[in-house]
Amino acid sequence: MMQSRSSPVHHSIGVIVSTYNNPEWLEKTLWGYSKQSHDKFELIVADDGSGEATKRLIDRMRASRFPHLKHVWHPDNGFQKTVILNRSLAVAESDYLIFTDQDCVPRWDFVEIHMRNAAPNRFLSGGYLRLPMDLSKHLSEEHICSGQAFELAWLRSKGLPVSIKNMKLFDSQFFSRALNALTPTRASWNGCNASGWRNDLLAANGFDERMKYGGEDRELGERLENAGIAGRQVRFSAICLHLDHSRPYKNKLDYDTNRAIRVETRIAKRIRTEHGLKDPYSPSL
Repeated sequence: MMQSRSSPVHHSIGVIVSTYNNPEWLEKTLWGYSKQSHDKFELIVADDGSGEATKRLIDRMRASRFPHLKHVWHPDNGFQKTVILNRSLAVAESDYLIFTDQDCVPRWDFVEIHMRNAAPNRFLSGGYLRLPMDLSKHLSEEHICSGQAFELAWLRSKGLPVSIKNMKLFDSQFFSRALNALTPTRASWNGCNASGWRNDLLAANGFDERMKYGGEDRELGERLENAGIAGRQVRFSAICLHLDHSRPYKNKLDYDTNRAIRVETRIAKRIRTEHGLKDPYSPSL
């Protein structure tokens, strides 16, 4: 593995990757984590009830790349991302945690960027560059591990549409810092690419387990902000590629329920949920 280019730090870091029944995409994402410049990190797969194919993939990854990978699993009972993330948070041992998804392939410096920008009373808000389905399927282990998949010219040659969002792939620290400062996008807790201190997340009692798909991640960030923990943008520096997929679990009822919870959180200035972490958990590792 590559050696860390980051300056010395005094905290441990972990990555929690949520997944559900898509081992093809999860494998591509884990390839990205196998080539990080900072390679000393805890890795947890938060599995919302996947079947045997995902377990076989994780067993292979343990044998070949990540001997200490933790697989936190519970039975499939519909969309329970907040529940499995809380179970993963409960077993995490690192001081600082990155949260991301099975469909977000990290650039070689992804962990390092989060680690460099970690600071007291702060969480980090990242984003992603969305790929079309044909290009998502085309990405190979070689493309990801060599870094070619993150070269804008190569992606354009393979069909990536022209978009102002492609500026995320410009390889310039000065440019990315400037865009992080200038973007009008709010620094929210985005489940695909966000990080924070484990103690802050525990103090907030983790994710609100009443919430299904639709802003369920952002509600945690809103409670952190109510507690004086401010979001900071890293969307133009902590880079990941979003692999395309459908969302059969998306529905208006869940979205409206989540929206009502988020409104209540803002009005009450809630900093802790009563519907979060439960003790003790007994995860499958």
